[in-house]
Amino acid sequence: MSFFSKFFGKKKKEEEVIVEEIREKVEEVKEEIEERVEDLKEEIETVEPVLKEEVKEKIEKVEEKIEKKTGFFASLREKLIRSREGLFSKLKNIFKGRSIIDDEMYEELEELLVQSDIGMEMTLKIVKDLEEEVRNRGIKDPEEVFPVLRDVMEKYLIEEGTDLDIEPNRMNVILVVGVNGVGKTTTIGKIAAKLTREGKKVVIGAGDTFRAAAIEQLEEWAKRAGAEIVKHSQGADPGAVVFDTLKAGEDKKADVVIIDTAGRLHNKNNLMQELEKINNIIKKKLGSQDYESILVIDGTTGQNGLNQAKVFNEVTKLTGFVVTKLDGTAKGGILFSISEQIKKPIKFIGVGEGVDDLREFKAKEYIQAIFD
Repeated sequence: MSFFSKFFGKKKKEEEVIVEEIREKVEEVKEEIEERVEDLKEEIETVEPVLKEEVKEKIEKVEEKIEKKTGFFASLREKLIRSREGLFSKLKNIFKGRSIIDDEMYEELEELLVQSDIGMEMTLKIVKDLEEEVRNRGIKDPEEVFPVLRDVMEKYLIEEGTDLDIEPNRMNVILVVGVNGVGKTTTIGKIAAKLTREGKKVVIGAGDTFRAAAIEQLEEWAKRAGAEIVKHSQGADPGAVVFDTLKAGEDKKADVVIIDTAGRLHNKNNLMQELEKINNIIKKKLGSQDYESILVIDGTTGQNGLNQAKVFNEVTKLTGFVVTKLDGTAKGGILFSISEQIKKPIKFIGVGEGVDDLREFKAKEYIQAIFD
């Protein structure tokens, strides 16, 4: 055998050995991969039911929220049925059966809006904005005006700041004002119940020491809500009650202090002086910290409620409103005039006797409930 034959024969054997080694290595890697795949399959089979259960739970929670939201909206529609079938049904009928959009149609609309507790000033604004919007959209069919009216009226409801201003890691104060008979004490009880359900520690101050049975009424609500109450005897100085309430809230590390106030003294000046004194006590205690000052208005009293809002706002610098008894009125226009003229948000609306019938106010939900 020649030298070259020996050399190349040896080279070939070395290559074959290398190839064989590579094949063996590939087989080893392949086996490792297959083993790993089997392990992963087992892990997947173990984890899959857990993941499926987690996904199922998440789906159920979303469905529950949707159902709750839908139920809440349907319930709100039912609660506001008198307004929906009263004022807003009449509004819709104005545009039916007409062939043209004319001054007569707008005059009828003005008359109905004034009757609905919206008031003349607010009515003129709405009609003017409506005429302009109808022109801008090029609408010719009178029946197409009703949805435009809905859009125009919705703009007058303040959407920002409708939630209570409750900050964590501090004592938040809610001062509640309003004349007697508007549902002030009941509103305080329902707000307290809502906050305690959210896990907040609440202290209530029985600052209405003039109305007979006001303290006992508030005490009963505090028990139902799971809140603590600070009270003095009937006829005591409301300022002293407020001072003691704030101190108790501080000592007990309360998240929220809610203060009731008198709804009637001998005359308007006395009432306003008392409220001014209470505000000064709160400001002295809180310093620069903001606090809620909420006026409760009876939704069935119409423009009288707007007048109350103007008077109270001069002294207490209101941060918002609660409008009660809306389930008992076929009008409901007061919400628009208050929101527009006082320029403060509506925090809650009362639509029934139950604890959950004090609803957080959302402009779009309200508009849907009364227009649709």
